[in-house]
Amino acid sequence: MSRIGLIDYGMGNLHSVQRALERLDATVVPVASPAAMQGCDALVLPGVGAFDPAMAQLHQAALVEPLRQWCVAGGALLGICLGLQLLFEASDEGQAEGLGVLQGRVRALPQRSGDPVPHMGWEPLLVAEPSPLVPGHGPQEWMYFVHSFAAAPLQPACTTAQVAFAGELITAAVWQGSVGACQFHPEKSGPSGEALLRRWLGWVATRP
Repeated sequence: MSRIGLIDYGMGNLHSVQRALERLDATVVPVASPAAMQGCDALVLPGVGAFDPAMAQLHQAALVEPLRQWCVAGGALLGICLGLQLLFEASDEGQAEGLGVLQGRVRALPQRSGDPVPHMGWEPLLVAEPSPLVPGHGPQEWMYFVHSFAAAPLQPACTTAQVAFAGELITAAVWQGSVGACQFHPEKSGPSGEALLRRWLGWVATRP
């Protein structure tokens, strides 16, 4: 049974994420300080809100550098929604420097007639590069999105799934090394979201 550290920095939808992971038999422990990361098999970085306040909260909890080092050392991490955006270098939403675990910037969604922002609702994932999150086989999966910004990775190969919005394909999920993240909310995405979390937990359990 994997021990999953759930990053608690005051801006995450912790309860629903915790329940979703525990339904899949994961042991979930809150991580509000660097010391709490010890003994974890993987970390989950959730997030609801704005980029700059989230980074300020991570700095206040002294978690920024430990999270960077965790990822550099090959630690498993799953970002969810704002948690995906924080993994990048910067965001159009604010001025703060992101974690910089992934190269690229978070961009505002295009605002065009007929495609309201925030982008909200159920959308089918379009597989870009297969990964432990999105394997690229089986039935198409629909996920629940609520966001006004989307990542633009510098390395296109790290985009594992996309979603159609305003006549464009935007980043829906990323995977690089041992770091994965999804712009949608798997914990609110019914059977498809549960299947994604199960795949990720299975990958965590089989790591050396």
